[in-house]
Amino acid sequence: MKDSLAKEFVTLLENSIEISGNQVKVLKPDVVKKYARKLAEISALEKGSRSGAARYITRLIAQELGIVPASIHDLYIARGTGEVKPTFTVPAINLRQMTFDCATAIFRAARKLEAGAIIFEIARSEMSYTDQRPNEFTTSILAAAIAEDYRGPIFMQGDHFQVKVKAFQTDPEKELDALKSLMREVIAAGWFNIDVDTSTLVDLDKKTLPEQQKVNVELSAMFTKFLREQQPEDVVISVGGEIGEVGGHNSTVEELHAYLDGYQAELKKLDPNAIGLSKVSIQTGTSHGGIVLPDGTMASVNVDFGCLKDLGAVAKEYGLGGAVQHGASTLPEDAFDNFVKSEALEIHLATNFTNMYYDLMPAELKAEIYQYIEKAHASERKADMTDEQFYYKLRKNGIGPFKNQSWNMPANVRNGLVDAWEAQFVKLFTLLGLKGTKQIVEKSVHPIAVTPLEKDYFSGDTAGETDVSDLAD
Repeated sequence: MKDSLAKEFVTLLENSIEISGNQVKVLKPDVVKKYARKLAEISALEKGSRSGAARYITRLIAQELGIVPASIHDLYIARGTGEVKPTFTVPAINLRQMTFDCATAIFRAARKLEAGAIIFEIARSEMSYTDQRPNEFTTSILAAAIAEDYRGPIFMQGDHFQVKVKAFQTDPEKELDALKSLMREVIAAGWFNIDVDTSTLVDLDKKTLPEQQKVNVELSAMFTKFLREQQPEDVVISVGGEIGEVGGHNSTVEELHAYLDGYQAELKKLDPNAIGLSKVSIQTGTSHGGIVLPDGTMASVNVDFGCLKDLGAVAKEYGLGGAVQHGASTLPEDAFDNFVKSEALEIHLATNFTNMYYDLMPAELKAEIYQYIEKAHASERKADMTDEQFYYKLRKNGIGPFKNQSWNMPANVRNGLVDAWEAQFVKLFTLLGLKGTKQIVEKSVHPIAVTPLEKDYFSGDTAGETDVSDLAD
């Protein structure tokens, strides 16, 4: 980093830090805390060297303060062996909008409950329509932890790192290389938890379960080997697999056996010493985003909790931590303790927090976003869609184009959103049994402080994908 740029940020932070090469010394933590949001804002809204510097400096400040990007692998394996009891379900939260502010709410809720088993994630598809590349996402999370005096391991995850079916059919090597490139990018940004989702390539037209899962098995193992080669020294990335697309038919014990038998045999063939999966995602009756009815209300969802528990038990037989549930944030609150009772390892939550964002934002901003969606996504409106269904389905596409406006919401509105999110997270974290899990995390997870490389922050953002229509959130 150029001396002039370093001096600029030292001045911006009122001489509360010292920068020397690839190290930052924090002199005045309270002053740094005051400027955490400003660092995240520069990262999110600016381009070029200032944005890169804000991201690089935030990462270094965080590690100096004991806020360390980490893998949750060891906790999950301990859960699978029974060393860690199944008394809680880890929420993996997709932060699509106002990421710094939403993370602030999460850290506040976590501190109230002494909770530590929480994952911050974003999917390959979400990076595009929310206009968030990995380094920006990381900066928002770490800056929020700085602002809220949160200390300890931070679990950031690539959700649904999914193969595009059409692209794979046209040019498989190009599509696989695109996913590998993304994996390198997120690892450099401090994401040491990655869900490899090649379940899009399961072929249900094949006669036997091993044949149906064959391509999924082969690619899951290939990507696992690739990630083991890319992971930093002494870091074991938590790798997740998936046996069926969310929204499809419910997974079965037989399917999971077919997938895991095939996966373990294939990985052993590729690299006998490679560490395998820590978890596996299954389908139990949910869908991403939920299903909105013509009048705008949500359709009820029937989660097969028996399926979830049975498949989690099978996963443990293979040395994994358990099974993962997707698409559950729109379920009634009274359903959430059932995930703990069913010993679900992890649950993915996203849509309800986006719903709260739209419900509580200024009416004029919501109207502006809806006008944009009406014009920009008119071709995606089906003939039988009501206005409520159209806007609900497409409004996620209004997040990225209006990122600047969300950052610059009036403080009272922004604070109201943070308070509402915090209250919701406290409820959900309590229902998911997270109280006191910070101590459990500290016993199981020993994060390695990986020094970020300056080149990964000043070479410019990797261009986002323009078409993610066939990718899951």
